Order: sequence, then structure tokens, then C-alpha cells
Amino acid sequence: MSDVVITVRGENNSRVRAEEAAVRVTVSTDGPTRGPVVERAQERASTVQDGLVAHLRSGEVSEWSSARVSVWSDRPWNNEGAQLPLVHHASVELSATFTDAGALSWWLGDVAESDDVQVTAVEWRLSPDTRARVEREVAAEAVHVAVERATAYADALGLASVAAVEIADVGLLGGRPESPTPMGARMMAASADAGPSFSLQPPEIVVTSTVEGRFRAE
Repeated sequence: MSDVVITVRGENNSRVRAEEAAVRVTVSTDGPTRGPVVERAQERASTVQDGLVAHLRSGEVSEWSSARVSVWSDRPWNNEGAQLPLVHHASVELSATFTDAGALSWWLGDVAESDDVQVTAVEWRLSPDTRARVEREVAAEAVHVAVERATAYADALGLASVAAVEIADVGLLGGRPESPTPMGARMMAASADAGPSFSLQPPEIVVTSTVEGRFRAE
């Protein structure tokens, strides 16, 4: 039998517990007078920042940032179609990366006591080092799966040897890549609702990789 070209896919995935949470909160105030509204927003944001600084010093937060105060005004309408007096608004968005779930829970409990503060997002993820390591491991194992499949096909055809001709991220062998993520690795995790009932338990992050391989068997 002449040489045979075998094309297969290899898949692999790994579940890893999330290590850190990216959190965003917004301080929002409003009122009839611009000065007091802005001052109250700045004071409340300063209190939130003080808490983040304390967690940063203790190692429970790896980084945090705060945007400038945004200020705007509008004239709302009532149900009867009449325009009401001018209302001034001020808001400050803050973000932080927590590396300790317990500290995150306590901090969110503190800031949520204020009506001026709203939690807008909690996104669980892996640390950069862990993410890079797991992506490499999962992608390498996906290649091994592709080799094993090609070898099984060759054995079924009575061929003795298998040599790789091409290995690529899924879709690239056909010229149409399905994912721009390096090594075909993808990460998925359950998202956390920003409402009062969302869970603060770190979820498992599912890292997946799919590769395509072309092999010559003889």
C-alpha cells in the first residue's frame, strides 16, 4: 500500500480553580447642587480607595485603580410631561484584582452598605502564570491525542509508521482559523452576577484546546 495521508483533530481540557477576581464598583451621587454632589462622590470614593489600599498592603489585592470623577447634569420629566429642576450627577469607577476570596467577600459587604456604591462586575480568572502554564499543558496534550488518533487509523490500515506533516490550531489547516487564541486554547468560566445574590466562591476555569494534524502513514 502506498503512503496514506491522515488528518485528525485532537482535543483536551483541564479544570482549574480560579485564583483571582477582577472587581468593578461605581460610586454614584446626585442632587440639586453640583458642588455637594461632587464632594460626596469624592468622599465616598476615597473611603472605598482606603479599603483597597489596606487590602493591597496585606497582599489580598494585587492591583487597583480609580477613574476620575465624571460629572453631568440633566432636567428630568415627571409623569405629567413637565420638566423638573436641574439634577446634577457624579460618578467614580474603581476596579481591583483580589487574590483572596474571603477578603473580597468582606470588602464587598462593606462597600455594599452604602447606597452610593454599586458592584458592577466580578470576573473570576486564573493568574497570568497559571493561565500560561495550563494553556501549554492542555495544548501539548491535545497534540498527543491527535498523534494517538492518527496512529490508531494507521494501525487499522495495517501501516507501520506515522510521521507528522502539519500540526495547527483548529481551522488553520483549512485556511480559516476558528480562534485567534494562541495554541487553540480557550478558557471558560461561569460569570458572577453583580446583583446581591451572586456567589463569591471561586469557580472552576475550563481551559480547552483543539488542534488539527496531518500525518503521513506508510
